Amino acid sequence: MNFLYELKSFFFPKNVLNFNTASPIHPTSRGIPVPTTKLQEGSASLARSAELCPTKAIRIVSDSEVQFDYGRCLQCGICSENSDGKLRDSGFIYTFALSREELKVTYKFGRMEKVSELPFPLTENQKRFQELTKKRGFLYREVAAGGNNTVESELNASFNSVFDSEREGVRCVASPKHADAIVFSGPVGRNMAAPLTTAWEVIAEPKALIACGTEAVSGGLFPQGKLPKEPDLFISGDPPRPDVILQGFRLLMGRFSFRFQEALHKILENV
Repeated sequence: MNFLYELKSFFFPKNVLNFNTASPIHPTSRGIPVPTTKLQEGSASLARSAELCPTKAIRIVSDSEVQFDYGRCLQCGICSENSDGKLRDSGFIYTFALSREELKVTYKFGRMEKVSELPFPLTENQKRFQELTKKRGFLYREVAAGGNNTVESELNASFNSVFDSEREGVRCVASPKHADAIVFSGPVGRNMAAPLTTAWEVIAEPKALIACGTEAVSGGLFPQGKLPKEPDLFISGDPPRPDVILQGFRLLMGRFSFRFQEALHKILENV
């Protein structure tokens, strides 16, 4: 059987993801929930969706205004299933940003409010990290800080022949002493706060802290524990797909021009 697979590889092109042409919308994924035109009738009827949301990612401000924190969203689809047609699953999976605030979106009468501060300015640490890694990539140490191991499974998949993380110069290493960044998953349980901080402190500057998965970004279903610092990259999703993780890494390195709210607004306006 292995011989047949090897023979096939000689005659068919390799199925390797092209990051430059990949779409932020995936046809078989739920993605984040977004409003439909029915939300123009008012957001009061979304109370059921807000109540059922496991992570309380939906906040109804008034009959005309509703706020979504996509950094808390599990992309589970419960809210859209109970919204009486006022929400839909968008298939939009690129839920990552260099600023936590960019993952918070306000809709008024069903239309997304554009944020005047975009693009959020890079921190000095993010600028230095981009200068270090844009050409050569980076090494990271992964810390499982109390999660359910799904993020680790997706990180493992990012090294397969389809996503091929190493072609971007991104590799996982065994010790934080050899790393340029810490990628952590989970809500940071009480017993993992100190190990995460220790792993962070032994890395030489400049370095980056990357929150991978909804639990790492916001705590998800659990209270969020103590972090060594504000993360430099937030990748939401429970868990995020390997291509989403790698596109987030490319954004942090300055190889990918992307702004979450700008991309979301463009998609909503073209529907």
